[in-house]
Amino acid sequence: MKRIISLIALVMCLCTVLGGFSVFGAAYKSYTYSIKGVPVDSPDAYTPDRQVSAADMNLSKSSAATLSDPADLVVDENENVYIVDRATNRIIMLDKYYKFVMEFGTSFINDQGVPDSLNQPSGMFITTDEIYVADTENCRIVVFDREGVFKRIVEEPTSDVMSEDAIYKPIAVSVDGVGNMYVVSSTTNMGVIVMNAQGIFQCYLGAQKVSVDAATLIWRQFMTAEQRAQTQSFVPTEYNNITIDKEGFVYVTSSSIDEGAQQAAVMGNTSDYSPVKKLNSSGDDVMARSGFFGFGEVNVINSSKDESDILGASTVVDVALGPEGTWTIVDQKRSKFYTYDSYGRLLHIFGDKGQMLGNVVMAEAIAYQGDKLICLDKTALNLTVYVRTEYGDILIEALHNDNERNYEAAVGDWEKILQRNGNFDAAYVGIGKSMYRDGRWEDAMEYYKYAYDTEQYSKAFQEFRKEWVSKWVWVVPVVVIAVCFCLSKLFSWAGKVNKAGILKQGKRKMHEEVLFAFHLFGHPFDGFWDLKHEKRGSVRGATFWVVLAVLSFTYQAVGQAYLFNPTGATSSIFMQAISILMPLFLVVTANWCLTTLMDGEGSYKDIYIACGYSLAPMPFFVIPSVLLTHVFSLNEAGIVSLLVSIAWVWVGLLVFFGLQVTHGYSIFKNVLTCIMTIVGAAFIMFLGLLFTGLLQKIVGFISSIITELSFRM
Repeated sequence: MKRIISLIALVMCLCTVLGGFSVFGAAYKSYTYSIKGVPVDSPDAYTPDRQVSAADMNLSKSSAATLSDPADLVVDENENVYIVDRATNRIIMLDKYYKFVMEFGTSFINDQGVPDSLNQPSGMFITTDEIYVADTENCRIVVFDREGVFKRIVEEPTSDVMSEDAIYKPIAVSVDGVGNMYVVSSTTNMGVIVMNAQGIFQCYLGAQKVSVDAATLIWRQFMTAEQRAQTQSFVPTEYNNITIDKEGFVYVTSSSIDEGAQQAAVMGNTSDYSPVKKLNSSGDDVMARSGFFGFGEVNVINSSKDESDILGASTVVDVALGPEGTWTIVDQKRSKFYTYDSYGRLLHIFGDKGQMLGNVVMAEAIAYQGDKLICLDKTALNLTVYVRTEYGDILIEALHNDNERNYEAAVGDWEKILQRNGNFDAAYVGIGKSMYRDGRWEDAMEYYKYAYDTEQYSKAFQEFRKEWVSKWVWVVPVVVIAVCFCLSKLFSWAGKVNKAGILKQGKRKMHEEVLFAFHLFGHPFDGFWDLKHEKRGSVRGATFWVVLAVLSFTYQAVGQAYLFNPTGATSSIFMQAISILMPLFLVVTANWCLTTLMDGEGSYKDIYIACGYSLAPMPFFVIPSVLLTHVFSLNEAGIVSLLVSIAWVWVGLLVFFGLQVTHGYSIFKNVLTCIMTIVGAAFIMFLGLLFTGLLQKIVGFISSIITELSFRM
């Protein structure tokens, strides 16, 4: 028994050690991002299989026994691998097992019968019978057949829309099914150059938008003509790579976008300044964007004292089209691979910098080879091969069944995915779609909710609402009639109280002062006159409506339905009070300071009362808008926004007329005073921030002196 127990303990220790080695020996972690931008661990969809060096490729049989400056990587339909080696002016062809087959481009006889060669080629594209090479320094496209035999040269295009001093430096090329060529030139910033099969210029496609800050716009007004000509602030950025899918959609990447604008596009999931786009024949970006964020790294660091930290937005240098509508981009800065589906949803992220198997020093290009993903390392001068895991196979099978509308089989695949990765949003969407088709609206809504897919949730909610109304059709008119009846009674009672208060003398009751706001709704001029001169209102009445407005916005912050607040964001009553009271007292204070100098008749108290009562309409619009979020879908979201907008417009008009009556101003003078009030409020806020910052520095200075004295004593 002692020997058996000792053996079991030894085996357990060995398992622990080996398990620890496997954890700490991993080259990278796979992950995705939650809707809040938090990295979430994910099973590996691809794992590193091998690194292929020049020696492994048998390049000793070629003209140069090593790679010198690899620039591009392409895989054909037979899984043969082609590498563009810029320094040696050649295209290297490897078989599917990464063994040398042939090379071409270093020497050929051109169509003029003259010996010729490539000069620092940067990219290539393979069709069913031809190989197109971007011969960068020769400023042309060279076409070979599939055996590497020269066929023709596509010279630099000419057109009236191309400037005479334009420089043509093709670095990437793609070809569609009818032979049209799409060329990226490193010196062309008007978009992708499109040529027909004969090499005749057709158009520019999809020029990048340029980000210009306000300071540049102002400074440009004072520039001379020469300075404006030299500035690049209004020059579009260039693309750096291109590929094309079977439907003729062009995928382009760019790494020269302003990093701030690019990261804003990633966080906002917008097309402008996106590092990767999918262009149609008109040059419009038609990339689906159903994910939480745009494309590239989400959780970036902008500044750090640690030199090992990688700063700034992703540097996207290539895009590869995978199976079932998936596509992958590579971030050269981080050596990470980001894979998305045809809807633009993030599937997985993997990769890292380093020297271990699976790490890449500087990724230059990527390509799919069947169920493998290959990365060309520009610095290490090798290929890193990643193989798809069982998890990745299930994922691709699920996408295949979904694309083929084999939804029952897809549900089984999505359930397998969730067993391995409970954070995978696309799986919840896939199961939700199946339940939607089966008429299980509530279950579908639940799964869509897990994935934060508000669009699909809204569709399921509409069907659920339709079914509910068909069963309880009598409830709707009853509720509408009851609400209208209660409102009519409330306004009728308020009208009677206000009418009785006209002749009343002496101190008024709290409810009389509060209900006077109902008279202001439709009669602002005489209402604010009575409010000031007849003392129909008071500070406590105004405070009541201010408090009710704060409570209304607090309810809005916590009470909206899922469709209108999918992340469940909330706000405390304290924050809502600050958001209402701070602007209120800034306006009251600024207006009092100004009107004291401009013959205003209202006191600080009068201004506060007028502004406080002006907030009275807010609860009557905000609270119903929150209640309607529980019965409205996204199609009716405009009604909710309209109600809140009407409330703000009404409040603004009441404040305007209230200040006019309170101070006895004309329309023109009141407009001028209101504009100056806004400026004054901003100035007061600036002084407050300045004083707060100064006070913090003083406190910090005194604290540091006390600390220094305590150390010296």
